[in-house]
Amino acid sequence: MLNHIRIVLIETSHPGNIGAVARAMKNMRLSRLCLVNPAGYPCAEATSRASGADDLLQRAQVYDSLDRALEGCRLVLGASARLRSVQWPQIDPRACAATVLEEAGAGGEVALLFGRESSGLRNSELDRCHYLVHIPANPDYASLNLSQAVQVLAYELNMRALAIEEGAAAVSPTSTPAAEAEAMEGFFAHLEQALLDIGYADPKQSPRLQRRLRRLFFRARPDSDELNILRGILRAAQGGKALRAARNRGGAQGE
Repeated sequence: MLNHIRIVLIETSHPGNIGAVARAMKNMRLSRLCLVNPAGYPCAEATSRASGADDLLQRAQVYDSLDRALEGCRLVLGASARLRSVQWPQIDPRACAATVLEEAGAGGEVALLFGRESSGLRNSELDRCHYLVHIPANPDYASLNLSQAVQVLAYELNMRALAIEEGAAAVSPTSTPAAEAEAMEGFFAHLEQALLDIGYADPKQSPRLQRRLRRLFFRARPDSDELNILRGILRAAQGGKALRAARNRGGAQGE
């Protein structure tokens, strides 16, 4: 199960933190490290801080975009210490482990996103997430080092996996796999365009509306067939608008 889980670090600025994350992962049996536009990597400092987990660094996948890092994923979660103006569905590390391993146990690819050391994840990156994972901490000093945050979530994942392996917890596989990240992004782009085409969305308010719709469809977790149905409905709505416009033009010419 754990081999279906990707730890994705976005634009990490200190190579030493990448090494520390690799060490935290190896402690807890996680092995898939993905790096999106890391600064100054590869680096000897990363290898030194890995303290024997340099094999994870050697196998780490480096990507030039988050889209590439999330290819094939059915579930995406983002770690963040900050509350946002638009509320994402929020879970704690223990609930995160249960959610992730339910998907991974059914063979689904899962990504846990961690943002920049100074500013965390951007809203546009959280838009890709089904859930936001918040680590409860001292409200007067809630900021964790990147590797500490990874360690907390990795520990919960490992504990949950051990319980499943020992038969103390069951994983109920989903009957139909949820759509993958790239299919969802194609749907969201289609939805945004369709809402503009039919005159429902105000371009000035569209980003906020789209964010709320993302939350709705991420909660529903449609499969590929359901996405095809939804996109068929969108195409019909867009075509209906064109047909009505043509009829209106024809009526005007008849007059």
